[in-house]
Amino acid sequence: MDMTSALFLLLLAALGWFWFNSLRALEIARNAGKHVCSDANVQFLDDTVASISLALARDKSGRRVLRRTYRFEFSETGNTRLEGRLILLGDKIESVTMEPYQILP
Repeated sequence: MDMTSALFLLLLAALGWFWFNSLRALEIARNAGKHVCSDANVQFLDDTVASISLALARDKSGRRVLRRTYRFEFSETGNTRLEGRLILLGDKIESVTMEPYQILP
């Protein structure tokens, strides 16, 4: 096998890893968004999150991992659409922020 073929296979393996890792992170973010909205007694709209940012960062142990930022929409009444953001550092939730909303009785 020549060097070009080896590099091509290595690139293909890296793309495959990135694809499956991204799907796993997306599922973690979606479940976290659902859980956060459920705890806050608001509706998690469209049952989805959307990736808006991807960067390299270091976790607490100093390893380089991917920091992914996702946005989701929620509603407290069903008539409004408010935005939330969820940041994953590797496969751990780093932070969740939600736009201010009125707490209904």
